[in-house]
Amino acid sequence: MPKFLLKRWHGLHIVWIFVLLTVLIFILMLYQWVISVIALFLCGILAYYTLQAEQAFRKDFNDYVGTLSHRIKRAGNEVIQELPLGILLFNEEKIVEWHNPFVAKMLSKDSLIGESVIELFPTMKSRKEKEAKETKFEITIGKNIYLVQARTDERLLYFTDITAYRTLSVKYEEERLAMGIVTMDNLDEATQGMDDQTRSIMMAKVTGEITEWAQKNQVYLRRTASDRYLILMDQRGLKALEQSRFEILDEVRDLTIEHKLPLTLSIGIASGVDSLTELGSLAQTSLDMALGRGGDQVAVKVGERLSFYGGRSNAIEKRTRVRARVISHALRDLIRESEKVIIMGHRYPDMDAIGAAIGVLKATHVSNKEGYIVLEGINPSIQKLMDTIYEDEKLNRWFITPEQAMQITNQRTLAVVVDTHKASMVAEPKLLQLTQRKFVVDHHRRGEEFIQDATLVYMEPYASSTCELVTELLQYFNERLTMGVLEATALLAGIVVDTKSFSLRTGARTFEAASFLRRNGADSSLIQRLLKEDLDAYIQRSEIIKNAVIIYDHIALAVTEPNRKYSQLLIAQVADTLLTMTGVMASFVISERPDGLIGISARSLGQMNVQIVMERMGGGGHLTNAATQLESTVGEATQRLKQILSQMHAEEGLFE
Repeated sequence: MPKFLLKRWHGLHIVWIFVLLTVLIFILMLYQWVISVIALFLCGILAYYTLQAEQAFRKDFNDYVGTLSHRIKRAGNEVIQELPLGILLFNEEKIVEWHNPFVAKMLSKDSLIGESVIELFPTMKSRKEKEAKETKFEITIGKNIYLVQARTDERLLYFTDITAYRTLSVKYEEERLAMGIVTMDNLDEATQGMDDQTRSIMMAKVTGEITEWAQKNQVYLRRTASDRYLILMDQRGLKALEQSRFEILDEVRDLTIEHKLPLTLSIGIASGVDSLTELGSLAQTSLDMALGRGGDQVAVKVGERLSFYGGRSNAIEKRTRVRARVISHALRDLIRESEKVIIMGHRYPDMDAIGAAIGVLKATHVSNKEGYIVLEGINPSIQKLMDTIYEDEKLNRWFITPEQAMQITNQRTLAVVVDTHKASMVAEPKLLQLTQRKFVVDHHRRGEEFIQDATLVYMEPYASSTCELVTELLQYFNERLTMGVLEATALLAGIVVDTKSFSLRTGARTFEAASFLRRNGADSSLIQRLLKEDLDAYIQRSEIIKNAVIIYDHIALAVTEPNRKYSQLLIAQVADTLLTMTGVMASFVISERPDGLIGISARSLGQMNVQIVMERMGGGGHLTNAATQLESTVGEATQRLKQILSQMHAEEGLFE
């Protein structure tokens, strides 16, 4: 409590004491007048000194009040003039009326009065006139960064130097840890048949290449297995690696090609989290993503951003069938433990999706369980196949609508997803939420979206089709398994369509699967009838091809006329046809579809990864076969595609 307030408090109490003493003295006079006179004398002396103290108090109080306003004004001026905070006042015309010395020092000028705020701080030009009463934004002046707080109602600007904070923040972000896992995709198969000496020499060369790359890029490298390494780096190093597009992929591939070995690397890197356990888990997830897309690439996950680099070679076909046998037996047990099986492919299913679904249905019936195929609607690509199926009563009755599937699905139902691994693309996404039992079989390269809680996953990007994978599963499912003619034909038709009659993405195991189906009664003449096209479709295809142009010397680009709608099947067929032209290594076809979306089909012969192009446009697929659908116009889609191709050409070239 201030001194003068304490004195005031004591003064009030003294007055009451004197009043009480006076009353007591007058009462005393009635009995002892001598003593009362002495008491009155003493009371007078006490009153005199009390009055003197009161006068001193008033003098001190008046002096304090007199100097207080001066002290407050001087303190306010010192705060405004000396604090490291800029204050600027402007009028309605945004002309500076007043500012403190900090603002003048900030802009290295003696005075800013009379100058335009917009000219002094051009950043404010882009800001709207009618904003909130108080807004914050940053400006850079020279090497310094300032936080500007604008009070539009009072026409005031406050400037705070945050250069040190921003420098520390950038340093913190650059030094955040990034963890990665490097693995050799197919070491055992690539070195199969080598003697120990040759294998050791080859491993030494590859290890030396990886070690040199790590040292050059300041990456900590630790070998954890014969074909696996742990790498650590900071954000600055990770950005440098991304800018170089992880050249180690090409270096190892070129090194092994010289020795006729298809050895490639896959790398999974994670960053953006502080927990080391979570960082390690994300790094493994990124590696799984890279391997699921066929290997020979890098998957980098930083926070919510997921980027892919490499992926310029086809997935190497695995020589061993151990995984197929293990998955087949696991699927058999899963079906037996389930009450019923619901099978579905992607929306607008093709021959591969329907054939694979029929193959899984066969495995279900062999296990003496109920199985159903969910079909939302029929599109031109499967029209002839479905017409044939509808004539077969034994097979036709197992096709149901999504609504019917929703009614019979429960927690003991096994949901099998074929020819896709994205929940948003299946025939009925809600079905996946009704059961915890899920099996995914797909041959596409893994994308960012994935059915994470699947009980069993069989994804092999090397495979020509999902029908090939399902056929291999059937071979190990039951030794006494026999197939009907239509069932085997549907599976073989899926392989034929996806391989373009065994001309693309075809390996030894593709022919082995086709041989198994042929032995089980697959009718090749029926497949030929199913794949026949009518004359009108051929003419429409020719009209689109007529407008094709060649860009970047080896890319055929065909764009349909505005307001002309073509089916996705026809668009894909045009892309396939363009790929057969001399000198064409990749083809893109853009057209409006009957559903109002813009469809893009992309094809290549392997020298260009069209999957990466389509992923940048929101789609996906394979290295040689990809597509996307956009809510846009033909012109906008064409312009966007050209921009992406131009960017890729500038970054690393379009062709190997």
